[in-house]
Amino acid sequence: MNRREFFETVGYSLGALAVTGRAAGQLPAAGRREPNIVYILADDLGYGDLGCYGQEKIQTPHIDRLAAEGMKFTQHYSGNPVCAPSRCTLMTGLHTGHAQIRNNKQVGGQDAWQLGATTGGQWPLAEGTVTVANLLQQAGYVTGAFGKWGLGRVGTSGEPARQGIDYFFGYICQRQAHTYYPNHLWRNNEVVKIPENENGQEKVYSQDLIIEEALQFVRRHHKDRPFFLYLPFTIPHVALQVPPESLAPYRGRWPDPAYDGKRGYVPHEHPRACYAGMISRLDGDVGRVMSLLKELNLDEDTLVIFTSDNGPTTAGGVDPEFFQSAGPLRGLKGSVYEGGIRVPLIARWPGRIEAGSTSDHVSAFWDFLPTCCDLLDRQPPPDIDGVSYLPTLRGQPDRQKRHDYLYWELNGRQGVRRGNWKAVRNKPDQKIELYNLAADIAESQDLAGQRPEIVAQMTEILKNGRTESEVFPLQKKT
Repeated sequence: MNRREFFETVGYSLGALAVTGRAAGQLPAAGRREPNIVYILADDLGYGDLGCYGQEKIQTPHIDRLAAEGMKFTQHYSGNPVCAPSRCTLMTGLHTGHAQIRNNKQVGGQDAWQLGATTGGQWPLAEGTVTVANLLQQAGYVTGAFGKWGLGRVGTSGEPARQGIDYFFGYICQRQAHTYYPNHLWRNNEVVKIPENENGQEKVYSQDLIIEEALQFVRRHHKDRPFFLYLPFTIPHVALQVPPESLAPYRGRWPDPAYDGKRGYVPHEHPRACYAGMISRLDGDVGRVMSLLKELNLDEDTLVIFTSDNGPTTAGGVDPEFFQSAGPLRGLKGSVYEGGIRVPLIARWPGRIEAGSTSDHVSAFWDFLPTCCDLLDRQPPPDIDGVSYLPTLRGQPDRQKRHDYLYWELNGRQGVRRGNWKAVRNKPDQKIELYNLAADIAESQDLAGQRPEIVAQMTEILKNGRTESEVFPLQKKT
């Protein structure tokens, strides 16, 4: 039985009945309301870019407060080292050895991503895909996504409206999100022109429009139904661009040689100050979300999760070495070493999650879907890769199930974590590297030659822990 057949059997078919038997969109029984869920996804934010994870140069007081009032995970992993496949694992509960989308494949023509174009997008999720968003719809939630989508352009099976999103505002195509001053964004399936940014003008900052739409979504819908607010913000992904008021606090604070644009994107006179200012602006918007929840008396009814889609980058003038953006980890965005995939995860829910707690539970993006199902006391699809981390959030480690292994792949690179062992293979025909993360978080000592029995176990997972994809083959055919 495939996933769609399973959902049709139990009443999860799109537009049909929820698993409890109530009609889609209806509220739970009188006197009981499901919790709101807010999932904030930063873009290319490193494991070490937040104060609560050791950052000393960039101010992130609101996110640090989330950690102080909630739980900080130290061993959480993104779905992939780059954007689109990471988002796919989050939405579907499948790791990239089973997921539909396994790299940033662009569709719509070579020039479709250019500023002003409205036809660009990434490879779309297929019709009938079961996403966490449509599961929540079926449970009576109103769903909204505000930021960067990257899972299929408007008019395809992957557009937000066909994948469980009631309201969308932002960038449909992630390559169009390479500027913070676009001449248009999308509201659902309609283009929203930004005339102030025509002809390359930099007057209206996209993040400001996106956060305003998100806050209005909460104000409109919080009274009648529980909501799922998905905030895949673009910050701090390059280009390095931020309004002057966010740049000013960091200008002149440290040596900051100008970036000439030769590593892609746009030049910037103060690239380090800009990067720091972007993260602090992101932090301020997280603070605005939290303030609104408090204003509307939704604090105790809302689970808030904050994380990042992959590790930091060196593209576009970003200097992760200066900020120690990856913390003690090896590698950056695009790599299956820890720096490319281990990311912050903070969860806050007053009265349910212990304030100031820390967890070393090993988890990943594909765990979010089953966590939501667990939260609502519903069965997840039978063939996903995720494991609910709700017991960890509730402080019940004795009830927490563990992964047998975690798996990633991208353009021929593969990574596996099993227990404290981590295997990396950077090309399908290369030897496996093996690291003991408990003793060597920096992945500096390859133990493959010393532990052949572990290498054999990892080799088996690299071969059989995945299925081949015709669209995204592990190794390109020659």
